[in-house]
Amino acid sequence: MSVRFLNRRSVVAASLAAAALGLSLPAQAQASFPSKALRVVVPFAAGGVADLTARVVAQRLAELLGQPVVIDNRPGAGGVVAADAVARAEPDGHTMFLMSNGTAVTAGLFKSLPFDTIKDFTPVSTLGYFDIVVVVPANSPYKNLRDLVAFAKANPGKLNVGSINIGSTQNLAAELFKSTAGIEAQVVPFNGTPALVGAIRGQQVDVAVEILSPLLTQIQGGAIRALAVTGEKRSIVLPEVPTAQEAGVKDFIASSWNGLAVPSKTPRPVVDRLHRDIATALADPVVREKLRALSIDARSSTPEQTAALLASDIRRWSAVIDRAGIPKQ
Repeated sequence: MSVRFLNRRSVVAASLAAAALGLSLPAQAQASFPSKALRVVVPFAAGGVADLTARVVAQRLAELLGQPVVIDNRPGAGGVVAADAVARAEPDGHTMFLMSNGTAVTAGLFKSLPFDTIKDFTPVSTLGYFDIVVVVPANSPYKNLRDLVAFAKANPGKLNVGSINIGSTQNLAAELFKSTAGIEAQVVPFNGTPALVGAIRGQQVDVAVEILSPLLTQIQGGAIRALAVTGEKRSIVLPEVPTAQEAGVKDFIASSWNGLAVPSKTPRPVVDRLHRDIATALADPVVREKLRALSIDARSSTPEQTAALLASDIRRWSAVIDRAGIPKQ
């Protein structure tokens, strides 16, 4: 047998072995995952709705994955610090980022970021949606959203709409309300929810736009009155309150959501394993009830659906930021 034939056979054998090795890598990645504790980097302080959501899901996820799932709170800078930590992490599925509609807002609010929100992350699944609500003082003359919009149209510039900090989801939802309702109104930002609640109860503003969860006891106690929620469907905890669309303001849709993402180069089998176990966790009745107690509608989605949601929200909130003339940070 000639040396040339032996060499050629060796090359063919090596090529086949390399191809087999390449095909086995995803399977190996899936089989060995997870090999250590997982970490969820949360861009909010401990105790908030997003943090509590992550902790509820992480507890069940740890049972499914057979490894601890640790929450790493890194608040501040519009979530940039937390996102950057995950973007730079080893793409092996052991580090996840709690992304949200706030992640989309940040993409449109900052002149530049140390990462690419679309290219540097692979969304895995949504965790849940939580409503934004339009509220008025308990003794407000506006009995529904139509009354409020009718007054604003008849009296341009006289309506004051309260929200929290400029650039927050709630603040941008208030700006979206103005544009979709076709009204001229003054959006008044407050430094946090407690200050906003004090302002609406004290009638310093006519109406407020805020996340439902921290206002729920105030609404149920009759201290303030809900006119509408801004999701695509009615709230699971306030089913008697109409959506803004049902109340006559077409296209005023501004639900908040959160989900989990991993660094972009994470192997697809690992992403699929995480997605499957997250979906299983969110289908658990105990998990769903815990999230419901936080006014959260537990909902999973495919990686592709979550990526599409993020991209859509970036476009939408960037347009709101531009229309409102909010300066880039």
